[in-house]
Amino acid sequence: MGEDDEGKRVNRQRNRGRVMAAALAAMCAAAVLPGQAHAAGPGVYAFDPDAKNVQGAVTNVEASTLDEGVSYRSLIEPGEKLYYRVTLDDVSAAYVSAVAVPGDSGAVAYGDGISISLRETDNTQCDTGRASFGSGAYARPITAYASRTVKEGGSTCQEGGPYDVLVERESKADSSQEAWGLELRFLEEPKLKSGTSMPTEAPESWPSASAKPLTGKQQKRSGGSGFSEATSLENGRWQDTVAPGQTRFYRVPVDWGQQIHATAGLSNSTSGGTDFVGSALTLALANPAQGPVSDATLSYSGGPASASLRPLPPVAYRNRFDSSSQVSAMRFAGWYYLSVSLSPKLKDSYGAEPIPFELSVQVKNQPEESPYEGDAGVFGVTDQDREVARKGQNAEQAAKSGPMTVVAAAGIGTGSVLVLGLGVWTLLARRRASAAPAAGHPAGGGHQPPPQGW
Repeated sequence: MGEDDEGKRVNRQRNRGRVMAAALAAMCAAAVLPGQAHAAGPGVYAFDPDAKNVQGAVTNVEASTLDEGVSYRSLIEPGEKLYYRVTLDDVSAAYVSAVAVPGDSGAVAYGDGISISLRETDNTQCDTGRASFGSGAYARPITAYASRTVKEGGSTCQEGGPYDVLVERESKADSSQEAWGLELRFLEEPKLKSGTSMPTEAPESWPSASAKPLTGKQQKRSGGSGFSEATSLENGRWQDTVAPGQTRFYRVPVDWGQQIHATAGLSNSTSGGTDFVGSALTLALANPAQGPVSDATLSYSGGPASASLRPLPPVAYRNRFDSSSQVSAMRFAGWYYLSVSLSPKLKDSYGAEPIPFELSVQVKNQPEESPYEGDAGVFGVTDQDREVARKGQNAEQAAKSGPMTVVAAAGIGTGSVLVLGLGVWTLLARRRASAAPAAGHPAGGGHQPPPQGW
């Protein structure tokens, strides 16, 4: 082998080493540690990265169809009424939700909000839900949902076939006229076990006492910037920070028969300010169908302040028959979503820096048996869900935490690096094999191109 050939061989080895090192660095950088969910800047909502774009129609006959279990992303202008379409069977309860996302600088007024309704194609209304900014009149993500329930003796919305989903936006004249983002989702509840006789009336009573404050050790866990990024929590005292105009998202597994309690405590400000800000922080709870359950607000004058969700009933199928929307929303098991929003008005008096807060979460009672036939999907809690909550992973991290994926509970260890290295070396070997001259052919001819992406 001549000097030129030897030099080329050395250069090839160096290049392969650089490729492997770069690949290892990229893969290591991409691995996200549990409990360290991405937190976007104030006012920035993280839409589901798998959401499909869909355009609402002003006439129902032109409405685009939403598939069950798929997230969609859309836009809605002030005063607009937009139609979408879903196809229902004649046995399943169905839910359609809409998360409205105003711009981070968009002004909103009391009463601004969205409504969503599910209708037969002749405009017969099955159900409607509404969400507004209420007394905390500042831009933040809000969610509403509508449902269809199949019940014995029902006269409307019982048959299978196409149904209209109508989303309407209300904004005052002096509110921002910018378009709002929409995140849409259509879900069907699993079928009940055959032969199961479920109650058809709301519970007459349930434990309504407030939970005693937790005293355990406080732990840090960073919230996400949207439902799809919500950081998983279990029982405990969780510390995070929230900036003016920002919303943090978390999720908690709540099984059948279990009761959730939550309190948000905002720290004192270190800026020295004492100005009063009404509805400074909003703590909100949404159910597994992203339907609103309850919320609480606190006022702020620079000192510690806290707000707790009012006591809610244990998760039960029969809750859906209650006239109270808060009780009715606690109708199925699954991941329940907590969000903490801080008013942008605090920026004027206390600065733009994030303020520490504590989120206290308590889920009481032992899990009860699911009423569904087979897999409950998003309307159930598994042992894996509880493990995900213990680790503090969000949905994306949990999906990637299989045996061949590098997402470790305490960091990236030596074994993980070895797995990464073996994977990279395998890819490099395949690349070299595809680039090598085939037997009986001269060098430089007849080889296949490298795999796509290299």
